[in-house]
Amino acid sequence: MTPRPPAMLHILVGKIAAGKSTLSNTLSAEPNTVVIAEDLWLSELFGPEMNTISDYVRFSSRLRNVMSGHTARLLNAGTSVVLDFGANTLESRAWLHDILKDTRCDHILHFLDVPTEVCRERVRARNAAGTHPFSVTDTQFDQIMKHFLAPTEAEGFNIRHYTR
Repeated sequence: MTPRPPAMLHILVGKIAAGKSTLSNTLSAEPNTVVIAEDLWLSELFGPEMNTISDYVRFSSRLRNVMSGHTARLLNAGTSVVLDFGANTLESRAWLHDILKDTRCDHILHFLDVPTEVCRERVRARNAAGTHPFSVTDTQFDQIMKHFLAPTEAEGFNIRHYTR
């Protein structure tokens, strides 16, 4: 019997509509890999109650509290996890470091470095097509982008950088 490769935590960083969910679907095609997608969980659990950015922050925090231990248990059981939660701030990446401390796995932080205006156009197209659980207005996009911070090597992650 061939031994299973060790579990891997895939972390995604990128602006809204940078392609994080598309990449997560590709990564999840690897054997013994699951995706935990924040947008899907938030939509299913809190969709009608999420109307503002502050709603998102509140519900996302609750979801992260539940998913921390769950994700660590999956990783420790040998299942690789693609955590499709935008790790776009220092605070969110600190949360991921906390998960990694509770595991025996490696990780890759996938940084999708896409220009802001490309992402804005993708959001508009996505909104028009209705293909995403949430619509994002230009104003919301701008508010959220104020908090985006690209990852750096100093944060201690194994970064794989993608452009456009």
